[in-house]
Amino acid sequence: MNATRLDIKKTYKLCIGGKFPRSESGRYLPAKSVTGHPLENVCHASRKDFRDAVVAARAAQDGWSEATAYNRGQILYRAAEMLQHRAPELVNEVARSTGVGAARAKPEVALAIDRLVHFGGWTDKYSQVFGSVNPVATSHFNFTTPEPTGVVVVLAPDEPSLVALVTLIAPVILSGNAAIVVASERYPLPAATFAEILATSDLPGGVVNLLTGKRSELVPHIAAHMDVNAIVDGAGDAELSAKLQTGTAINLKRYANHSLARADWFTAKAEDPYWILDTVEFKTAWHPIGL
Repeated sequence: MNATRLDIKKTYKLCIGGKFPRSESGRYLPAKSVTGHPLENVCHASRKDFRDAVVAARAAQDGWSEATAYNRGQILYRAAEMLQHRAPELVNEVARSTGVGAARAKPEVALAIDRLVHFGGWTDKYSQVFGSVNPVATSHFNFTTPEPTGVVVVLAPDEPSLVALVTLIAPVILSGNAAIVVASERYPLPAATFAEILATSDLPGGVVNLLTGKRSELVPHIAAHMDVNAIVDGAGDAELSAKLQTGTAINLKRYANHSLARADWFTAKAEDPYWILDTVEFKTAWHPIGL
């Protein structure tokens, strides 16, 4: 007897601490194509999910920052290898979510891989480029070096759904920060698949945590959280940006606006190494000159 088989819709989980839990609220959202066609389901992250992600990021950040710059670069390169190996999955997610078709999705996925390699190459170079040996009028050496700021929240734009996400994350984590990423609200599937692929790389759990859901619900908690050190805002939403900046006065967390026009994410504007400086702190050390 033949029977019609119904497809089982996948529910994409959150990524917190290297694991993939469901939202503690039990809420889900339908992920739809650009034409409104239901694709899969994604978790609707809550305040508690965000707080759990901050705890996971803080726990991972110390170990990640203590890894050598060379090791962090190798791990980012390994992540790029995994993306390359599973590129067809990402192409499919970008194509069916945004409706651009596979021919236009392939270059975006390829560029996302290249961006990881590009910023991975900065792990052992940014300190030399942006640090300095300072002239002083005493018998001391005076060094200024950049160090990671800690836990950073990253808000990704809706479009482009993948390459913008990767471009925002890479400059944050290459210096030793840990990130909580709020994915595209309109097209979350490429981000969710990216998180699944990262889990198969050598990136320690908790260095990148991914939340899906409503930005407007999470922004007040992001702005007010006392254990968030910085916010990188690429969402391009003026109203949410104002709320984030107002909240940063509570604990003086840093705010950086990295939003770009859609076309600019595919250009050299999105490879700006100065973005690295928005999530590092400069420390100066004095050392006496021996006789």
